Amino acid sequence: MMNMLINKKSLAEEVAELLRIAIIEGAYQVNEQLPTEPELMKKFGVGRSSIREAIRILANSGLLRVQQGVGTFIEAHAGITEPLHQRLKRAEAQDLDEVRQLLEMKIAEKAAANHTEAQIKKIKAMLDKRNLLAQTGPIEDCIQADIDFHMSIAEAAGNPILTDLYQSFSIQLKNWFLNIYPNLDIFRTTDRLHQDLYESIKARDGKKAWDCITQIISQ
Repeated sequence: MMNMLINKKSLAEEVAELLRIAIIEGAYQVNEQLPTEPELMKKFGVGRSSIREAIRILANSGLLRVQQGVGTFIEAHAGITEPLHQRLKRAEAQDLDEVRQLLEMKIAEKAAANHTEAQIKKIKAMLDKRNLLAQTGPIEDCIQADIDFHMSIAEAAGNPILTDLYQSFSIQLKNWFLNIYPNLDIFRTTDRLHQDLYESIKARDGKKAWDCITQIISQ
């Protein structure tokens, strides 16, 4: 049976998402005042604290403008999105995995081309730690070591934006892996593939590194 990630959202996050959709779909116009807190409490069936937190989330993402003593207003939202770390918290598992695949394949390819000797040594050290914990556990430490291994590859890619993106994803990856992997089996069975990935990066074979990542993810 396929394991599925269950996203657990707070009431405030659920309200924020419903309001965000309504704003994007045009239920509220730019510069229009949002209904009052009591009205929103009644509309969504939640308490004042949840409404205030939802408004804070949307204000931080640029969709709302809070004017103290006046009210909360809709901001122009063309091209505005919520912060990445916030968006990732409510990402569906399939969407998260799809973007992860694209990131890791490109990162591996670039690491093969751009790594330094110091970076390849770090990748090997992270690989050895990952493979050891795949045999001994505990599972949480093994997951962290696996992520650290891929993070060391991201650092070797030579593109700080890719590195930052993978760092943001790694936080959610750990939570996701803890949900879908009950034991060390998958980490043990992919030992050889991770070794091949390291060898291809060391040999500066970008195509093989790309193929290794594809095989790892397919597992």
